[in-house]
Order: sequence, then structure tokens, then C-alpha cells
Amino acid sequence: MRRKTARWTAGGATLAFALLGSTAGIAHGEPASLYAPSALVLTTAHGESSATSPERAVTLTCAPGTTGTHPSSDGACAALSQVKGEFGGLSEISRGQPRFCTREYNPVTVTAQGVWQGKRVNYEHTFANECIKNAEGAAVFEF
Repeated sequence: MRRKTARWTAGGATLAFALLGSTAGIAHGEPASLYAPSALVLTTAHGESSATSPERAVTLTCAPGTTGTHPSSDGACAALSQVKGEFGGLSEISRGQPRFCTREYNPVTVTAQGVWQGKRVNYEHTFANECIKNAEGAAVFEF
């Protein structure tokens, strides 16, 4: 009986060593961040649709850190966070702030494509003119 117990113990130790030893050299991928990514490409173009070539494009990354080529990335990320990534809500941020725009019709189309907090974004909106775009787009489309 003692021989069987010793054999089982030695076998168990060998098996445990083999399993632990075989995983010791494997690198386990860990997430780079605990936050869902938020990275966007924003464009502006004169015209009534995004079918016209963009005149300007910037990148905006809000998570895990605030970076990108957007001239006011901190303000743009703060505005998007305030509306929880719902671009249609950006005009609510600007409401009540004095900004006087002409009634000139010179359409400007903006787009946003990428990921906001891990969810795919594909947004397009046409404003009547540049002034209204800057007024209703908060800091997001001011570039």
C-alpha cells in the first residue's frame, strides 16, 4: 500500500511540475487599459454630403489618454463625454452661449468615424454654414 501511495504522489508531483513548467514560458496578453477605446477621425467638407472630398481631417483619441491632431483634444473629449458620445447632443452644450451667425446658406458637412467607448461610430451631419457648425458642434468640430 505504501508503494502505491508513493507512486501516486510522485506521479502527481511530476504532472503538476509538467503543467506549471509548460505555462511558465507563455506570455499571457493583458489588456493595455481598463478603459474601452475612444478613437475617432473627424472631417469637414463644404457641400451637402460627405461625398465631396474632405477639406480637413483630424484624429481624436479620448481613451485611454487624450491625444490626436485635433487642436483642442481636451475640450472635444470633454464635450463628447458630456453627451456620452451622442453627437446629436452636442448642440445642447452650446445652447445659451451667445453666438451670432448669419443666415447665409453655405453648407458644411462633418463626419466622425471610429470607436467611442468600444462602440462603432459612423456620424454625418450637414450644418447650414461654418458659423453654425462651430456653434452647434461644441469644441468637437472646431478645427
